[in-house]
Amino acid sequence: MEMSTLDTPPANPESAADRSSDHRTTRTIRWALEHPWRVVGAWLVLTIASIVVIATLLPGALSTEQRVTNGPESRTALELIDTHLPDRGQVDEVLVVSSSRYEVSAPEFQDFLARLVEQAPDLDVEVAPVAGNAAGSAGSASDLPVSDDGRAILVPLHFTTDDRVDADERLVDAVDAADSNPDFTVTVTGQSTVEHDLNAMSERDLQHGELYVGLPVAMLVLLLVFGTLIGALMPLMIAIVAIIGALALAALVGQQWEVSVFLVNMVSGMGLALGIDYSLFVVSRWREERAAGSTRDAALRTTGATASRAVLFSGITFVVALTGMLLVPTSIMRSLAAGAILVGITSVAAALTLLPATLSLLGDRIDSLRVPLVGRRSEAAGYDDDAVAHGVWGRLVRVVMRRPIVWGGAVTVLLLVAAVPMLGMETGASGVSSFPADMPSRKGAEGIATYFPDQAAQPAQVVVYDSGGIDEAALRRGVESLTARLADEDGFGTPQAEPVSADGTLAVVSIPVGSDAHSVDAVERVRDLRGGIAADTLGTELGDARLLVTGETALNIDYFDVMSAWLPRVLAFVLGLSFLVLLVVFRSLVVPIVAIVLNLLSVGAAYGLLVLVFQHGVGADLLGLQQVDTTEAWVPLFLFSVLFGLSMDYHMFLMTRIRERWLATGDTTGAVAWSVGSTGRLITGAALIIVAVFTGFAIGDLVMFQQMGFGIAVALLIDATLVRGVLLPAAMALLGEHNWYLPRWLRWLPEVQVE
Repeated sequence: MEMSTLDTPPANPESAADRSSDHRTTRTIRWALEHPWRVVGAWLVLTIASIVVIATLLPGALSTEQRVTNGPESRTALELIDTHLPDRGQVDEVLVVSSSRYEVSAPEFQDFLARLVEQAPDLDVEVAPVAGNAAGSAGSASDLPVSDDGRAILVPLHFTTDDRVDADERLVDAVDAADSNPDFTVTVTGQSTVEHDLNAMSERDLQHGELYVGLPVAMLVLLLVFGTLIGALMPLMIAIVAIIGALALAALVGQQWEVSVFLVNMVSGMGLALGIDYSLFVVSRWREERAAGSTRDAALRTTGATASRAVLFSGITFVVALTGMLLVPTSIMRSLAAGAILVGITSVAAALTLLPATLSLLGDRIDSLRVPLVGRRSEAAGYDDDAVAHGVWGRLVRVVMRRPIVWGGAVTVLLLVAAVPMLGMETGASGVSSFPADMPSRKGAEGIATYFPDQAAQPAQVVVYDSGGIDEAALRRGVESLTARLADEDGFGTPQAEPVSADGTLAVVSIPVGSDAHSVDAVERVRDLRGGIAADTLGTELGDARLLVTGETALNIDYFDVMSAWLPRVLAFVLGLSFLVLLVVFRSLVVPIVAIVLNLLSVGAAYGLLVLVFQHGVGADLLGLQQVDTTEAWVPLFLFSVLFGLSMDYHMFLMTRIRERWLATGDTTGAVAWSVGSTGRLITGAALIIVAVFTGFAIGDLVMFQQMGFGIAVALLIDATLVRGVLLPAAMALLGEHNWYLPRWLRWLPEVQVE
């Protein structure tokens, strides 16, 4: 086997600072060290300006809509409706008014209903036409559906304003006020109310997750790692500055492109994770150099040439991993990716400029305000060879490397077993049934399910389009055929045909598919409509007419299908780019292959445990999580991208230390043992901080955040312990000097100095 020159490290290796003295990154850091007050002042001005931008621009830039942007069937159908039926009375929200005391026909019920409907103009809503009535004609009490027991009425509503967020807020408040009447129950549901509830829960989960879990645990871990209050506060400062900067950039981006409201959660969570992680490694390297006897200036230079440069390349690998999400043609994935990438960039920028400047100003004062007992233990941990060898991680790694096949094989089997449930993963959307019981949209959906089981807040809609004109007699026969066919099917309501458009080219047939448009049953029914029912009935009678199925459930299905189709593409894209980055950085063919295999093992195990807990309910009650039928459609792709990015972060930090040690000693086994032993406490601490941040999401109300938080927390625990502590040392022990193998035909690759 042919080896590269890396197989024989230089006989007289220079220091990291000397090797990197002319690197642009090093020059930037050196300038920050020489002009600390300018750097701090510039960041202060940028932060204040960012706060102003956030306050003025961000609220108006956020959207709760989850849009598929590649022209799916459901969107095409809606565009046809907008074009040919511009005055169609679209049902946006549905009120259910019920009473255990009065029947709908009672004067008291009618008076209450009339007073409620009178508020409609002030709320920017109107009673929408009932399917089958003339388009544009307002509904009246006699037109509205009444429940079989005669004690509830369903009131379809249509917004008369483009500002649906404000209108829905006022509508929900009015419904709450009406519901306070002890004789009546009033609920509302619909797409805008669902988005209202998602926004409210998102803000609540963000506040609880970060303020009450993420930040306190992060501070505790930092105190344990550093042992001093000042040292612990510095990473938090960098994280907060990075978050503010990223949110300001997101607000500016949102002026041109649609930005999801969940971007705020992403920026806050990832900002805490990355800002603290990058700062943790930089500050720890500074303290290590000082403990080794380096002067203040020498320690700053070496830190800038090693840890700070590793931060740069870690940031690059993280951004590369998240870039794949930008390819997915959905607004939420692109928003989440943009948020993560923006905060990754601001975190790196702050760690490379603001952090060195602050270190230059504080110097050894970073070790002031020691925490009793903890501070002494942290200092006693030490960085010398003896302390590393006898530390927990040092002892563990040496045990593993003595029997790499046994330990590596055992952990590999364990992770593969954990990944097995992944084979049964079903993707979808949990819907309003997973919302807390006090959420308006859930109460409204339950009201529909109780009194109008064959109705839906958002029915499926079959759009019939024929540019040559629709034969109305054939349409009636088609609807009759469809009605007869659906009578034999479970869960469908009675189809209702709306009048043909004025130009005679388009008609809409509404079909109730259940009270929860997000449910698995509703999804199956709409797939059946698309799969043949509509074509076999309407299509048979209408000949060449084009049939398109839309509605909330159809929109969800198109969204699910996009996620499923893009997952393997994003996986290939991210793996390919990550391989190239690691190949260039480490000039080794083996290092990137090992990194990819290990990361896939941890991601696979996270997928399996996610399915086991959420779909099968194993331990869900114990952990305070909801058991649901499906895994949120965007979660697998999101988890892969984020977990791969964060795992590569740790891999980059660890491998740069291993390579630095190997260049100094020429001993791969010793370099692995020393590097894992010396960084184990830091990587574990960094992982625990991210675990705490995302555990905060997992304890929230939104199932999709529960799944996201649980998946990231579990995967990072696996990665920081089993993968970095056992699998990586075992693999490198087995490969020995072959870890640095580079074929002759790849020696043209540029030499990129990370350490």
